[in-house]
Formats: sequence, structure tokens, C-alpha cells
Amino acid sequence: MKRILVTGSNGQLGSELYELSRKNEYPYEFYFKPHRELDITKPGNVQSFLEATPADYIINCAAYTDVDMAEKERQKAVLVNHTAVKNLVKASASIEAALIHISTDYVFEGTACIPYREEDEPNPLSVYGMSKLGGEQEVLNYGKGLVIRTSWLYSPVGRNFLNSMVNLGKEKNEIRVVYDQVGSPTSAADLAKVILDVIDHSEIDGNPFRKGLFHYANEGVCSRYDLAVEIMNAAKLSCRVIPVETSEYPTPAKRPHYCVLNKSKVKREYSIDIPYWKDSLLKCIERINL
Repeated sequence: MKRILVTGSNGQLGSELYELSRKNEYPYEFYFKPHRELDITKPGNVQSFLEATPADYIINCAAYTDVDMAEKERQKAVLVNHTAVKNLVKASASIEAALIHISTDYVFEGTACIPYREEDEPNPLSVYGMSKLGGEQEVLNYGKGLVIRTSWLYSPVGRNFLNSMVNLGKEKNEIRVVYDQVGSPTSAADLAKVILDVIDHSEIDGNPFRKGLFHYANEGVCSRYDLAVEIMNAAKLSCRVIPVETSEYPTPAKRPHYCVLNKSKVKREYSIDIPYWKDSLLKCIERINL
């Protein structure tokens, strides 16, 4: 039985991978390691673990994701999002494991008017985006490395836009949300399934493992404001959402105004159907204890 190591397993994506592993639909042996049990910023820890417990696949869910705090904690963001990934690449190579790494739409500056393709030139606006781009490059230089860029990830657990809106909707009568930042909300549950389907593609269907870069997000496009309104309606919260411009809501880190990802490559090469963002959002909200 092939082994899969999941790093950063207590976050949004790691939690969803854990839920899938419990359903026994995937014929693999999983090792879920949160940061406190496997600190990938320390190369010796990663190497020692893999020597004792070799894995065939490593799914890196560990990340520094506080976009604004990264502007102040640049060194920490780079350590987790770039240097630690370099450690994983080196350790993966030592046992010839395939490495699947998750990146972000924030590697783009967001000035396009059509969805970004994998071959488009990155130009991050923030320390967070820059640090994630560095991690990407480490993985893409590895012969068995695969990067999946995603956008606006959410789940029932952890810090994310969905949970923030639900909490604010319970506390306030109205909130202000930007309408000039556009993207595709992505369910961590859907992304987790795609990652395991990618592994299945090699293990079950007998195809070679495909290294490289792929984009994945739920289908459809909306603004942050549209998403907030949909959350309030789906969660049956009476909080009014007021649209504002980004200039009226300044933050330490600059956000891309348009970061829709073109997903034709992943759909073509893996023959997957991607759920519509509203459908996946509703399923996720039904899992939240409101």
C-alpha cells in the first residue's frame, strides 16, 4: 500500500484530506502531521521522519497564510512558505517521493482582464505572494514536483473569509466588504478530492506522475462583496452587506483586483468536473454549526 504524508495537517486543506481518508475510498496509508509534530522549517526533522517512515507522496499543506501580518513578519513568511518547502524538496528527493505543493493566486498582480493561465508571468504584490512564489519555484525545479495554485480557499475550520463573514454576521447588523476584488472561491473539500484524484491518476490508472504547474478553483467568478452576500443568505443571517472600494478599506498588504485562474489544463489532463462555487459554498455552510 502506497504511503501519503500530509504536512500542516491541522489546517483547512489538511483537515479535509483527513476527512476523505476516513471514508476508505482511497487505497493509501496516510500520515497526518501538524506543525507541532513535524516542523518542516527544520530540515533535520523532515529528513529524519522520512528516513524512519518513507512516503511515496508528500502533500504539503503547511503555509503562512496571514497576508497582512506577512508584511511585518517577512522573515517568518519566507521561512514557512519558501525555505521550508526547499527542505521538503531535498527530503523528497532523498527517497524519490512525489511532492504536491499548494500555492496561491496571489502570485499574480491582478491587472489582467481574462483568467490567468499557468504560463502567465507572476508578479506578486505582497510579501505573502512573493514567499509563495519562491516555494513554487523550489518544487517546480524538482523532477517529481507538482504545484497546484488555488484561490480564496475556505472550509468549516480555521481562519478564512467564510468563517469571518459568518462570525461578523452573527455580531453585526451591517458590514462593509470590497466589491472591486474579483476571484473564485474554492472549497477546501473539493481541492482535497482533486489532490487525491491526481494521485489516483498515477496509482490506479497507471499513468506517469505529472510534474508541473496546475490551476484549480471552483467554477464561476464573483467579488468579495458578492461572496459575502451569498454567505449571509445561505447562513440565514440578517446582516446587511455594504459594497465599498478597496481604497476605502486599506490593508497593510496589497491585494490583486482580479485573480481568476484558468483551469482548462487541469480539466483537460485529469478529466475532472469542477463544482460551481455557490453549490460548494452551500455544502460547506451546511457543515458549520450555526
